[in-house]
Amino acid sequence: MDTIFLEQVKVQTKLGVPDWERAVPQTIILDIEIGYDFSKACHSDAIEDTIDYGQVVGRIRETLAERSFKLVEALGEHVCQLVLQEFKAMDVKLKVSKPGILPGLKALGITIYRKG
Repeated sequence: MDTIFLEQVKVQTKLGVPDWERAVPQTIILDIEIGYDFSKACHSDAIEDTIDYGQVVGRIRETLAERSFKLVEALGEHVCQLVLQEFKAMDVKLKVSKPGILPGLKALGITIYRKG
């Protein structure tokens, strides 16, 4: 299996348990690894034979701009399922970082892995 990786994708969304935290969008950072079989694309050199990472980033930004989540875990599951279902990925590893939310802490977050 092959992997597409997207590092430090900055996304605006409403995220947090307290209501005040979800009052305005905040920036979160995603690191995404998408498993896919690239063998056909390696020979054809055609975007149709792989996953268009620009479309992946666009869809994630679109859906997270429309949604609100209390938990980082729920947001992560939503993104993984979107990639698996809409882009027919074999698997997804996702790191969600929420920077600067607690004093003295650079970021907090989760890493999850899901198979299609």
